[in-house]
Amino acid sequence: MKITSNFDSGNIQVIACENPMNIQLEINKDNQSDFYQWFHFRLETTPFVEHRLQINNLAQSAYPEGWDDYQAVASYDRQTWFRVPTRYEDGTLVIDVEPECSQMFFAYFAPYSYDRHLDLIYWAQSHAICEAQNLGLTLDGRDMTVLRIGEPSAEKKNIWITARQHPGETMAEWFVEGLLHKLLDDEDPHAAALLCKAVFYVVPNMNPDGSVRGHLRTNAAGVNLNREWATPSMEKSPEVFLVLNKMREVGLDMHLDIHGDESIPYNFVAGSEGIPSYDARLEELENTFKQALLTITPEFQDEVGYDKDAPGEANLTVASSAVAEEFKALAYTVEMPFKDNNNLPDLDYGWSDRRSYQFGQDTLSAIVAVVDKLR
Repeated sequence: MKITSNFDSGNIQVIACENPMNIQLEINKDNQSDFYQWFHFRLETTPFVEHRLQINNLAQSAYPEGWDDYQAVASYDRQTWFRVPTRYEDGTLVIDVEPECSQMFFAYFAPYSYDRHLDLIYWAQSHAICEAQNLGLTLDGRDMTVLRIGEPSAEKKNIWITARQHPGETMAEWFVEGLLHKLLDDEDPHAAALLCKAVFYVVPNMNPDGSVRGHLRTNAAGVNLNREWATPSMEKSPEVFLVLNKMREVGLDMHLDIHGDESIPYNFVAGSEGIPSYDARLEELENTFKQALLTITPEFQDEVGYDKDAPGEANLTVASSAVAEEFKALAYTVEMPFKDNNNLPDLDYGWSDRRSYQFGQDTLSAIVAVVDKLR
């Protein structure tokens, strides 16, 4: 019996692995950080034997409440990820499983590999209306890539989509994959309606270093990128520094920053109500977008989410608030669950890569409702 995480986005520490009913594991912290919650590893063993895997020391993890009612995902082929019986008790996540093959993968959510990220970029740039632009390098020397879709002009709006500032929130890049497949479909009516009025700038992965390293929340230097938007630097947060400079260069009329939430079992958005310049125009844009999304998909709801900031009390180090304030633009943080969407539960898959993909397509459709109101 063997457990390894020596691969892209792998993360686990093996404490004991001699008895299949007493496998003891722990999650490694993000580099230079106390954050930990993401796990991804492979079990090699004898199939059709009961196993009990225990991931310990989770009371001090980034979001302990995220383990309540959580079910781990597993796969034999790294293509289909399904939920396995899981329970959380006294700081330990217990996974009971009888593998059907000799090798079985486990993860916090369906992984989105760096190779798949590169494939997505190069697939996108093969379309005539898409250009892949390299903004610079991360701390580990990886490209920071933005996809520009559509031909810029003074009359068109500039719509930005950023994803995966927190690398363990892999549902964000699945979302972007769905959005891009719809936007680059030359027979899609929503894409056609948008691209005659807007140019899209899409950053599929804001944190490629953390993604490869198997981090939950930070980049290679242990920095939470979604707290860097007030004063980013090339020394600590080049990812934000480079993207924000590009936003200032080309302009911004709308921004969606795509995330996952460990605890809340619903899809929701967080707006910019607390920024100093919030006004009736931004409120109308937010409400129009939310109503469109509510109409388009039952996967979205607007009753459960984060508490709204009081006027003037927004955290301007967070992307959506910082961007909304600087550009006086519609900006939302879009959150998806690690668990399931409790409004439409799926016992076999929970909230999944495929549902994230579809939600990205549905969200693109909702932008049609606001594109004419942007400025």
